[in-house]
Amino acid sequence: MSDPSPTTPAPPATSATTGDVPAFGWSGYAERVNGRFAMVGFAAVLLIEALSHDTFLHWAGLVP
Repeated sequence: MSDPSPTTPAPPATSATTGDVPAFGWSGYAERVNGRFAMVGFAAVLLIEALSHDTFLHWAGLVP
């Protein structure tokens, strides 16, 4: 007799790039991902300033 419940694949135990277990909250994995997004954002601001020859705050209309 076969089991009627379908089997679902288990999620990966670790991240694709590190040995950390993906988790939310104050975990090493979450902090690493947050840092990577911050680096991308900082690079985007530098690119905007280089291409527009203006400060980011002025370009975004936050300062006159």
